[in-house]
Formats: sequence, C-alpha cells, structure tokens
Amino acid sequence: MNLTTRITVLFALASGAAFAQTSATPDIPRAADGKPNLAGIWQVLNPANFDIQDHQAQPGVPAGQGIVEGNEIPYQAWALEKKKANFKVRASADPEAKCFLPGVPRITYQGLPFQIFQDSKGLSVLYEYAHANRDIYTNGTPHPKGPIEWWLGDSRGHWEGDTLVVDAVHFNDETWFDHAGNFHSEDLHVVEKYSLADADHINYQATIEDPKVFTRPWSINTVLYRRKEKNVQLLEYECYAFDLEKYYP
Repeated sequence: MNLTTRITVLFALASGAAFAQTSATPDIPRAADGKPNLAGIWQVLNPANFDIQDHQAQPGVPAGQGIVEGNEIPYQAWALEKKKANFKVRASADPEAKCFLPGVPRITYQGLPFQIFQDSKGLSVLYEYAHANRDIYTNGTPHPKGPIEWWLGDSRGHWEGDTLVVDAVHFNDETWFDHAGNFHSEDLHVVEKYSLADADHINYQATIEDPKVFTRPWSINTVLYRRKEKNVQLLEYECYAFDLEKYYP
C-alpha cells in the first residue's frame, strides 16, 4: 500500500468514526430496571391548548403552529358542524372554562407543568392544573371492564424498546381537545407514545380514535421540555370558572 492509499484509508476511517460519534443515540437517563427514566417536571412550549391546528392570533389567543399531523382532523360531516358550533360558544362551553379536568391528551399540552414519578410498577403523573393526577400502570394488568366514564380515562402502559406506549380508554364525552371546540365522544381511544430524545426532551405522540366522531384515526405530535430551574416545583393553580369569558364575546 503506497502512501497516498494509506492516507485515503485513514481519512475514511476517521470520517466514519466521526460520523458514528455524531449520529449515535444520545445518552438518556435510565431507571434501576434499565428503562428510560421519564421522571421530572415537564411542560410544552406551544399554544396548542388554544387550538391544536394552525391558527392566527385572536384576542387572548397567540398565533400558533398546530400539533396535528397534516393539520387535518377527519371529522364526520355532522361532527364538523358541531365543532363549528362549539367554537362560537367556546368562552362558556369549553369544559376547561368550567374548571372540569381537561382530559387526555389535552392535559399534557394544557400549558401548565406536570411531574412524572416512575417505578417498576408504573408511572404517576401530577399536574399543576387543579391538583389533577393520573396513574399509568405498566404491570401487565388489563383495563377494568366498562363502560366507565372518567375524565382522564384508564391508562395501561408497556415498553416497546425505549418508548413508553400508553393505551387509554374509558372516557366521558365532556372534554375537548382544545379551546377551539375540537371534541370527541365517550368512545374515545388514545394511544400515547413517550420517547426521550435526550435527557431534557420527550417526543410525545398521541393517536386518536373515535368511530362515532371521526372517519379515521389521526395523530398529534409535540415536544415536552424538562424544567431545569433551580428548586423548580409544581405550584398551586386554582381554576376559576368562566374566567375566559372576559376575553371572548
């Protein structure tokens, strides 16, 4: 092998090593059982709680890019008309304006921080909004027999590699996906996926299925950011019913 050939080979090896180093999966925190450790305080940085689709600024509402894949919600014809009707009376009709629990997945991107606790049996999520809490069981137990109508449903999770997959059912029909009037029935079925992109970011996806309201399943995607301020903690948020009426006619 002559000098030129050796230099070419060494350069290729060095370039390959550098590429492998930069493209490798970043280190993520792991629990004692080896699973990704999702524990911490998290929060979204988007206005999806106002509208999960692309929207312009309005009084009391900042402009925002949607979190719906393709920016389309596949309503059945009757359901689209209901969504439009909901929008017109959103100031008083939004369940959040009445201080009801936001439901799943809305409570994740509702805008206030939430804290995840994790052990080998599952996860508990505490939300700053109205002292809400939610348990996600990962011990292999099935959903209880229904029909049951709960504000936050019943959540059963399992790990697919490094992704936590949560199956949630048993909802009531009283919650909305946002303040814009996007809604569902009691047949709502949500499959959430939580994947650590790195130590401080969770890629969050939720697939929505409700054959009473939509023509097909659809999904949302957003990023959850770890709160890292010194002494960060959940504070109290007491909801005041109909407070949003001052912003909307």
